[in-house]
Amino acid sequence: MLGAPRSDPDQVQCATKRITRLALAALLLCGAASPAAASTLVISGAGDGHGVGMSQDGALGYAEHGWSYQAILAHYYQHTTIGRVQSGRIVKVLVGSRVKRVALEAYVRGVVPAEVSADWPMAALEAQAVASRTYALTAHAGGARFDVYSDTRSQMYLGRAAEAPSTNAAVAATAGQIVTYAGQAAITYFSADSGGHTESVQYGFPGALPEPWLVGVADPYDSGPLSKWMVSMSFAAAAARLRGLVHGAFQGIEVTRRGSSPRIVSAYVLGSQGKTAVSGPELAERLGLYSTWAYFQATGQAPAARHGDTGAVAGPTPAAPGRGTGGVSAG
Repeated sequence: MLGAPRSDPDQVQCATKRITRLALAALLLCGAASPAAASTLVISGAGDGHGVGMSQDGALGYAEHGWSYQAILAHYYQHTTIGRVQSGRIVKVLVGSRVKRVALEAYVRGVVPAEVSADWPMAALEAQAVASRTYALTAHAGGARFDVYSDTRSQMYLGRAAEAPSTNAAVAATAGQIVTYAGQAAITYFSADSGGHTESVQYGFPGALPEPWLVGVADPYDSGPLSKWMVSMSFAAAAARLRGLVHGAFQGIEVTRRGSSPRIVSAYVLGSQGKTAVSGPELAERLGLYSTWAYFQATGQAPAARHGDTGAVAGPTPAAPGRGTGGVSAG
């Protein structure tokens, strides 16, 4: 799902601070005579996935602190309630090149253990079950042909082979329950790790309209393995990954806007012959980052400012592979 499996995470204490959306400061390698003078690009970041909606690692943390699945869902999907869907609903799942028609509850039984660990606390499994059930009914990934992909483009679905007693129990305990806003099913994006703060949908997905239940919230119990991360790469490697966006010699990244969390919404790729606009998601994908919550620094420079409107660092950018989603499986 746009949320990805054990998908879309990063927990940083400073992540709970709201960061101003405009990031000033061009990232020209202050003081360096040329990019070659500071040849390594270091990127520090947080989270795994797009960060919109529920964080799976965060839901785990809340469950470990005694929260019920209803409270977990109400936190991540603001102003929502738990509703019910009529029995007998069918989900059309694209598996390979075939569309399979699967009963809704059977579908959810094949999703939950594919998205999260079956040994998690019951409240976390129940929250995932309700989010996955709701997402299946609201995604419409394939228009009239199918509802969801069977992979992280929607949410992971592995069928009966993936089922486990604990996850089946969570599905049964929440049978027919969905997340609703103003009486209607509300799309429930989720991702693996929020890094300590989720993102509002209009900043996480370029072109998306704001939704009152998909707003950025603090996520203090999100402490997954990618709650904080750091990667580095040479300027040459960064320039190669950004091919087509670099005009002249690669000189750095200028962040121009951040969302309700510190995630990058838009930026410029700086070259000796001009700069090129790029969205945060494309920048992260090109550089192989776990999420768009990222700050850039060139070796030999002082750390970039982590407050106010700054958020760019002179020069280059590092890369790292990503994990999953949920909702749009972020996972």
